[in-house]
Amino acid sequence: MVFRRMMQAFGVGGPEVDTVLANPNTRPGLGLQGTVNIRGGDHPVDIDYIALGLVTKVEVETDDAEYDSTVEFHRTPITGAFRLAPGQVQSVPFQFPVPWETPITDVYGQRLRGMTMGLRTDLEIARAVDKGDLDPINVHPLPIHERILDAFGQLGFRFKGADLERGRLRAVHQTLPFYQEIEFHPAPQYAHGINEVELTFVTNPNGVDVILEFDKRGGLFTEGQDAIGHFSMSHHDADRVDWTSHVDGWVRQALERRRSFF
Repeated sequence: MVFRRMMQAFGVGGPEVDTVLANPNTRPGLGLQGTVNIRGGDHPVDIDYIALGLVTKVEVETDDAEYDSTVEFHRTPITGAFRLAPGQVQSVPFQFPVPWETPITDVYGQRLRGMTMGLRTDLEIARAVDKGDLDPINVHPLPIHERILDAFGQLGFRFKGADLERGRLRAVHQTLPFYQEIEFHPAPQYAHGINEVELTFVTNPNGVDVILEFDKRGGLFTEGQDAIGHFSMSHHDADRVDWTSHVDGWVRQALERRRSFF
């Protein structure tokens, strides 16, 4: 009996959990739908709750090192406590809201190099090892993101990579503990002044803050200094603006500001 209880505590013969997404594709501010399917094991268990969380990898910089950390940045419980009988099958449908600031992982049907994103299911079991499931998801840009990214491509910028940086941007209302940087090689007409451009979107229900940083020449987002380029646009502007000329103006304006720093 003691051995059996020890085995149960380590999850042997426990329940199985499988999350099925109706569609793994979503956009910031929208959602994910699906069902969590649970099958009881060979003994009854008390489930404390089932919760869903968005997880990704974030780059963390310290004085001594730089490393990636897996971060859960949004979590929603979908059940309370219940008892699961041996062999019992139970399905829990869900609608999971995706935060507006969720990073983009896919553009034009292609995964952005350096980006990972998943929906994690946690089955919290009383007095035993918890069960879980992780399903990859794809976060596509909103229309305003698409127009701005299209404009960078039209101007000749070439995509380099993307990552998530832990920290907060100065003078931007930000709810997540990290922000996304989408990196580009410069277009030929700007190459004499810059080596690299990093584009950040901080999105909210009304619009998006667009931040441009050039060449990472130290401390531009730290206290006491201004960001190189910070522009705010409404979602309604997506189809009202000549984005190629607009982004060209942003870049040239930011470059003029950059020259004032050095």
